[in-house]
Formats: sequence, structure tokens, C-alpha cells
Amino acid sequence: MQKKVIVFFFFLFVLFQTITVEAQVNSTVSDSTQYKKKRKIVEDKDVVDLYYALKNKKDHPPLYQPETKAGHFHFAFVPAVGYTLQTGFAGLMSANTVLFADESNNAKASNILTSIAYTQYNQVILPLHADIWTKGNQWNIISDNRFMKYPSETFGLGAKTLDKDEDDIDFSYLRLHQSVLRNLSHDVFLGAGYFYDYFWNIHEINTQPNVVTSFEKYDNGVIHPTEIASGFNFQALYDTRKNQVNPTQGFYASINYRKNLRWLGSETHWQSTIIELKKYFTFPEHSKNVIALWNYNWFTTSTGQQKTPYLLLPSTGWDDFFNTGRGYIQGRFRGRNMSYLEAEYRFRIIRNGLLGGVVFANAEAFSKDITSLRQTIAPGYGLGLRIKLNKHSATNLCIDYGFGEAGSRGFFVNLGEVF
Repeated sequence: MQKKVIVFFFFLFVLFQTITVEAQVNSTVSDSTQYKKKRKIVEDKDVVDLYYALKNKKDHPPLYQPETKAGHFHFAFVPAVGYTLQTGFAGLMSANTVLFADESNNAKASNILTSIAYTQYNQVILPLHADIWTKGNQWNIISDNRFMKYPSETFGLGAKTLDKDEDDIDFSYLRLHQSVLRNLSHDVFLGAGYFYDYFWNIHEINTQPNVVTSFEKYDNGVIHPTEIASGFNFQALYDTRKNQVNPTQGFYASINYRKNLRWLGSETHWQSTIIELKKYFTFPEHSKNVIALWNYNWFTTSTGQQKTPYLLLPSTGWDDFFNTGRGYIQGRFRGRNMSYLEAEYRFRIIRNGLLGGVVFANAEAFSKDITSLRQTIAPGYGLGLRIKLNKHSATNLCIDYGFGEAGSRGFFVNLGEVF
């Protein structure tokens, strides 16, 4: 049964009193500065400005240094508490380091992110993500590593499953994804890497006797205590966005192909392909409101009797940043192939940008083969609040409330825009 949300994510008071919050500063600073010189507008504000205003301090230390200085890094540490559908109440400690390889206006910000969370449902989540850019943006080194102890829910295959199909499972998960991309032209990158996923201690919780669950049906009534996938990935990327944290314009296109091989340690031979498109434009034209469009397609194939591991099948909320399918709990739908569409309108509530809002709608489809992707569609929609944490990087705290079918609903929280 779906959990009902009571409260949502909020940052503790120490956020404003401890250390500099300079997450993900990038070249958009120079763009915004030039714009202000051309046209007199209300100066942007964020939560740090609000804090000093509440303390009646007109002048406060420069908590941000927007200039890109080679070798200079910015560190942030944030404790938080919150509630989401998949975690229940959770406590979080998060740290972030941002640095630049050179001083050019086009220099991309390198980010190293980590956190540790413990949740009401006894989940432990420990990610370590690094997105490193070398001098002149010639090389992009991406590292996505995670450990998860993750009691959670699954509902079987396809988009027609019901809430009563819920099956509680538990597992531990180690993810090691490393890749390197080379710049071929101004906005085009090509690269490869190695992906390793290891699930262990997989078991069902609170099962009823003499009932064959959807999890068991996937592999002919057998539950394997481990699932291992190991293989190479190849990625082509085209990205014209100036600010990946909160894009206001530009286009993103990525094709990521993964080949899992037994001789590399994978339990079965199988492949996956992820095709992702994102488009952003301002509307109305001279405003700071944004229409954002997202298309995410995730296909898997296997050979003969071999199958894609159940926990690595395309599933709601199991994209790299756990963001697809607002309106449904993570893992609500699952299949061999997934197609996803989302549109979001982002607008300012206060002219200085401290407070904003969004409305969004999405649709997801799952199937056994690509030709049947449109047979069953699960829609979602909702609205949300945006709180400006860092006006230089345009980083927002995103608090959304989403609705799905059959009474599915709940809060969804992000640091930075959903896409």
C-alpha cells in the first residue's frame, strides 16, 4: 500500500550559519551580469540574502565568489531532514565541492558530491558522484558510485499493475560506473567506460504463504540472492546548455549503450540503450520563465534464455538521478523497455527569484518489446515550489507534489532542477 506523505524536505538553520554554500557555480554568472548592465532589473536574491536581511545586516560578507579561478574550490556541507514516498522520514548529511580547471568564461564547473542518508524504512544511501572537467573542457571524467541498503517495493512488469500487486523486497547494492568523454567539437563529446552493478542478499519481506509473487514469476519461481552486471558503455553527447544545474535555454542529446559480458563477471549477456533528449526555452520570450521538455527512452535486450537482471530493468524513478515518474512511488512500474515524456513550466513567484513555482505533466510506458510501447500509458502531473539556495549557480531547492493514477500521490524533493 502506498505511503501517504505528511511533511516535506527542509534545510536546517545551520545552512545559513556554517560554511559557504557555493554549489555548482558556472559560466552563467557572466551572462547574468552582462544582462543586468543592459537592462535595469530587480537584483536576484537567495536564502543567504534572506538570512542577513532577517538579521538586519545591510552589508554582509561575500559568501559567493562567482569568478572562475583555476585551482580554487568551494565547499558546502548541508544537514537536512525530510520525507518522500520511497524513504519515509529521512536524515541526510551532504557535502559538495566545486572547482575549475581554468579561468576562461567557458570553463565548466567540476563537481564532487557525496552524502549519507538513513531513513524510516531502514534504508542506507551513500552516493559519491564526480563530474570532472579538464582545462579547456577537453575531457569529461564521470564517476557515479553508490552503496545502498534498500528495503523497497516492486509491483511486477508493465504499466497495468495494481497497488495490490505490491511485493516488499530488500537488497544491498553496489554501483561503480566510470566513463571518460573527449570533446570532438564545441558541444559534441564521445567516450566510453566501465559499468559494474552488484546486488546481494536479495530477498522478499512479509510474503504470504502459497502466493507466487511477480518478483518470483520473472525467473520461473526462482529468486536469485545476487544479481551482477558488468560491462562496457559507449556514450555520444551533444549539449548546448550553459547551466546544467538550472537550464534556461539550450538542447541536450545523449545516446548511452551498455554491453554486459560474462567474461567481465556479468551473470548474463544483455544490453541496454538509453536515448535522452532535453530542450529548454524561455516563455514569454523576454521573461525568466522557462518551458522544459524531457524525453527518456530506456531499452534492454538479452540473448536466448538469458534475461536482464530484474532489479536493472527499466523502472519508474530508477534513472540515474531517480527523477522519472513524479506522481508514483519509485519502482511502481517496470518493464524490458521504457519510454518517458515530461513537460514542465518554471516561473517566478517573486521578482527577485527567491521563490518560484512549477507545473508539470508526464507520461510513461513499459513493454516487452519496442513495438508495443504505446499500448499502456501511466500519466502523472503536479505542481511545485522553488526556493533559491544559490543565486550565482541558480541552484534551487525543489519541492513538488505529484499525482498519478489510482490515488497515487506524494512529495518529491530535489536539490537542483529535476531535469
